Amino acid sequence: MSNWPDGYTRHVFRSLDSTLSEAARIAPSLTGSAWILAREQTAARGRRGRAWSTPDGNFASTLIMKRNGSLGDAALRSFVASLALWETFVALTGRADAFALKWPNDVLLNGGKVAGILLETLGQHLVIGIGVNLAHAPRPDQVEPGAVKPVSLAGETGARISPEDFLDELAVQYDRVEMQFRTYGFAPVRTAWLARAARIGETVTARTTRDETTGVFEDVDRSGNLVLATPNGRVSIAAADVYF
Repeated sequence: MSNWPDGYTRHVFRSLDSTLSEAARIAPSLTGSAWILAREQTAARGRRGRAWSTPDGNFASTLIMKRNGSLGDAALRSFVASLALWETFVALTGRADAFALKWPNDVLLNGGKVAGILLETLGQHLVIGIGVNLAHAPRPDQVEPGAVKPVSLAGETGARISPEDFLDELAVQYDRVEMQFRTYGFAPVRTAWLARAARIGETVTARTTRDETTGVFEDVDRSGNLVLATPNGRVSIAAADVYF
């Protein structure tokens, strides 16, 4: 861990209810940022309260940090985290062409979902939950209909990487992108993210609990919104699940 970034503590557990819950427990005593890793989670959850499975060998971690700036700035950390994940995968496998970023917070490998991100605010803290299918992928019947097929890093590339080794690389990559974001703002992160975006220029459907919008994925704007070209004009979407 000679390259572990300054300003971040590292907490590794054999088993936890969830890394997000542990982040909430340690938040009052934090003076900096902290990475929390659990080999097993007994009560994990994903976006919108969905169950999140963490088989042994997969990666389940949460980064908790002081929230600086507006809630909008906090939301842009999903792009910081996903870009750091992309860099981590490439550093560990050397396969840049195999990975892509799916708006707003997933990483794809050979077109299948290999990683997901969950952002939450906790008082004056921001928590970023990250799950990666390092060794195992959920069965297709364990994900909602129409969702991107889940895949694992080992299954698609043959790479066998421990959660601890993945965390060590991710922490370095996240710190680098975070410093870029804090120094130069969202613009360079947005440019790098778009260069790695999945399905840009193609027709996608953005679905919320209330409605859905289908259009050509044109851009991500300066606020991180998905921009679709539809028959009724350009539409900016702040939050949704995207389907191909």
